[in-house]
Amino acid sequence: MSASITRREVLKSSAGLLGLSFLGAYEAFAMDKSLGFKIGACDWSIQKMSEIDAIKVGKKIGLDGVQISLGTLANNMHLRQTSIQQQYKNACSEYGMSIGGIAIGEMNNIPYKSDPRAEIWVSDSIDVAKKMNVNVVLLAFFHNGDLKNDMEGTQATIRRLKKVSKKAEDNGIILGIESWLSAEEHMEIINAVDSPNIQVYYDVANSNKMGYNIYDEIRWLGKKHICEFHAKENGYLLGQGRIDFEKVKKAIDDIDYEGWIQIEGAVPENADMFDSYVLNNKYLRSVLKS
Repeated sequence: MSASITRREVLKSSAGLLGLSFLGAYEAFAMDKSLGFKIGACDWSIQKMSEIDAIKVGKKIGLDGVQISLGTLANNMHLRQTSIQQQYKNACSEYGMSIGGIAIGEMNNIPYKSDPRAEIWVSDSIDVAKKMNVNVVLLAFFHNGDLKNDMEGTQATIRRLKKVSKKAEDNGIILGIESWLSAEEHMEIINAVDSPNIQVYYDVANSNKMGYNIYDEIRWLGKKHICEFHAKENGYLLGQGRIDFEKVKKAIDDIDYEGWIQIEGAVPENADMFDSYVLNNKYLRSVLKS
């Protein structure tokens, strides 16, 4: 695909959209209840990070729900406030949507391995997830929080996860690690913490970028150690980039995974986000049906 793509070209790139009015497109691609999967998107990827309007946008795209942020440093992780939680619940009720998960992306800037603020956020996120009826909290380990080749940071992360894992277990909440680590490196952390509620949040594009065999890794980690997936591409629509999503589907079928798959990224340069996500949603549903 060309690095520069117009809104019209995005719409034409899928023959399935031809003949449909754009405003009605999301209705045609809304949740298929026969699927064993639920398809959502990250609020930051649909340009509504930490905003209640993410639910409305997700509905228009045709998603089953949205993975929402605990918050930002600027709003002091506002999802911890009962009033904000209720606003999200109200929006979900109004639009017939679900909260597809909670993520703490701010941990990329405020590292869990070294900053006590992030430790508090993770503990608090368990309480929030319980109140929001969400099972998975994504813990981000990129940028300042990167653990790759950082033994000291990894050991500090293990110590902190050990402290919070019992609370996660007691509340039935999974803490999912998303990072640049390989499957084996993730398992070293999981085995050291020794809790079934510490798992891998598997991002196919991140792992592919690191050179890992994502199809083998998914099978090796299995349903026991993968809590959820990001269906992601960098600079391409899903199905038009580096990831073979048909092979991903076979791998997740092999481990009997059913649950949320969150779309992240997957917007070509200069393309319209909304148009791209309508296509991404349509494509992913077609693959998951196969």
